[in-house]
Amino acid sequence: MKKLLSIVMAVIMTVGACSLAFAESGATAKLKFADDGKFRIINLCDCQDTFPAHEEMYSFIYRIIEDYKPDLVVLGGDNAVGPQETKEQEIKALVKPFLETGTYFTMVFGNHDHQQGWSNPELFDLYVRYGGEYFLGTNEVDVNDDAPHPKAGTHFLPVYSSKYDSKVAYGLYMFDSGNYVYDEDGNDIGYGCVEPYQIDWYKENREQYKDDNGNYIPAVAFQHIVVGDVYDYLYYPSPVDLGELGRAFYGKYYTFVPKCQNFTGFLSEPPCPGYYNYGQLDAMAEKGEVKAIFSGHDHTNSFDVEIKGVHVINTPAITYHSYSSELNHGCRLIVLDENTGGFESEVITVNGYVVNDADYAAKIGASKFTAQFYEIIGPVLISLAKALSVFGKALDLIVGVAA
Repeated sequence: MKKLLSIVMAVIMTVGACSLAFAESGATAKLKFADDGKFRIINLCDCQDTFPAHEEMYSFIYRIIEDYKPDLVVLGGDNAVGPQETKEQEIKALVKPFLETGTYFTMVFGNHDHQQGWSNPELFDLYVRYGGEYFLGTNEVDVNDDAPHPKAGTHFLPVYSSKYDSKVAYGLYMFDSGNYVYDEDGNDIGYGCVEPYQIDWYKENREQYKDDNGNYIPAVAFQHIVVGDVYDYLYYPSPVDLGELGRAFYGKYYTFVPKCQNFTGFLSEPPCPGYYNYGQLDAMAEKGEVKAIFSGHDHTNSFDVEIKGVHVINTPAITYHSYSSELNHGCRLIVLDENTGGFESEVITVNGYVVNDADYAAKIGASKFTAQFYEIIGPVLISLAKALSVFGKALDLIVGVAA
C-alpha cells in the first residue's frame, strides 16, 4: 500500500513539475494562414476593467469570437486595472473566453496595467500561468528589473504559409510601449514609447526572416501607445504655442484642426503619443515590410492614417469601466492576406450587434433606437468633417506663408 502511495505521489509530483515548467516557458503554437490565404486577428484594446468585469464586455468578446473565429486575439494594453488584491483573479477571468473557445491570444501592456502594485514582468507571468496552451506571448528583449517600471512581453510571432509548412509568410510584432516618463524630481511628464533597444531588436529580427529570394516578409505591429509621428499627419500646425488650445510635441506646435483628407475613421480626441520619439516608424518604414502599426490608448479614436507607407491605426476601446465612445465602441478585425502581403481592417461596433440582434441587445440592456442613431450619425459626421477640411487647408496655407 505504501509502495502504491509512493508511486501515485511520484506521478503527481512529476505532472506538477511538468506543469510548472510549461507555465514558466509559455505555450507555443504554429500560427498558419487558412487555405483561403487569410489570417484573422481581433484586436481588443483597453478592456480596462476591475474584478468582476462588466458582463457586457464579455458578451461582446464571446460574440466576436463566435462570429469571426479569429486565428489570434491581441489584447492591446490597459487590459486589467483592478486593485492589487484582485488582479490575479481579474486576469484569470479575462483570459477565460479564449480558453473556453480554444482561441489563441497574446497581449501587450498599456500605461495603466502596472499601477496596482504589480510589475509588468509579474503580470506577464500571470498571463502565462492562466493562459495555458492558448497564450502565445513570450519575453524576448525587455525585462529590466532595474527600471522604475520594467517592461515585459515584447515578442515576435511568425505566421506560416498555407502552402508550405516551413515558410514564414507574415510577421506579428508585439511591443511593450511603456507607461510614463518622469523628470529628475520624479514627476510624470508624459507617456512612454517603444525605445531604441526594442527598435534594434526589431531590426535584427527582420533580418532573420526573409523569404527564399532574400526579400523581407510582410509584417504588422501592435502596441498600446501610438507612434509620435501622427500629429504631422493628423493636425494642422501652429506657428505659436496655443497652450490648452493645441498640442506641442518634439519642438513643434499643433492646432486641433484635423487634416481630414489624410485619414479614415474617427479622430474624436487628441492622440497621446510618447514624450520621446526614437524613430520607430522610420525604422519600420525603412525596408517597406511593415504594413501597419496598431495602437489603442486613445479610447474614442479609430483613425487609419498612412505615414511613409505604414498605416498607423487606432483601435477604439471595448471597456465598460472607463470612458469610450458610442460611435465606435468595439474592437478591430484585421485580415492578413498571404497572397498579396497586404491586409484589411475594420471596426466592429457594439452598436452594430445591437441593431441587428434583438436578443443580444436585450442581453446587455442596450437600446436599438440609440444604437441605430449612432450607426447613422457616425458616417454623417465623418463626411461633414471631410467637407469642412477645406478650411483647414486654408489655415495651413496661411501658417505656411506666416512661417
